[in-house]
Amino acid sequence: MSTDKKELLQRAMSNLIETGDVDALAPALSDDFLHHRPDAMTRTKSEWLAAIRAAWENIADMQVEIKHVLADGDHVVLHTRRGLPNGPEITVVDVWRFDGDLIAEAWEIIEPTAHAPANLQWWEPALR
Repeated sequence: MSTDKKELLQRAMSNLIETGDVDALAPALSDDFLHHRPDAMTRTKSEWLAAIRAAWENIADMQVEIKHVLADGDHVVLHTRRGLPNGPEITVVDVWRFDGDLIAEAWEIIEPTAHAPANLQWWEPALR
């Protein structure tokens, strides 16, 4: 079961990245899809797809390196490193919940890679 979910997610995301066809992503999402990200104003399927469509104009040449794809039951975690040519990089962790063969929910954490060393300062006392 988990392998199937991983394959479904990888196929949907690869198609989006390779073609830029946001509308092709829609059939992979359930009608009641919810996007959970504290700083995003997009929660529903139509809102999220519209946001991706609008953003795609600026990120169409984004390079995406898939680091990990992990599955547990109905959840798939996708860990990627993304960047624009000659631009800043980000690390993204997405958690996707499936309902059957459709993506029902998504959570997303984005970390600017350039800031990673600065964010690790809280570890310094433990290293002394």
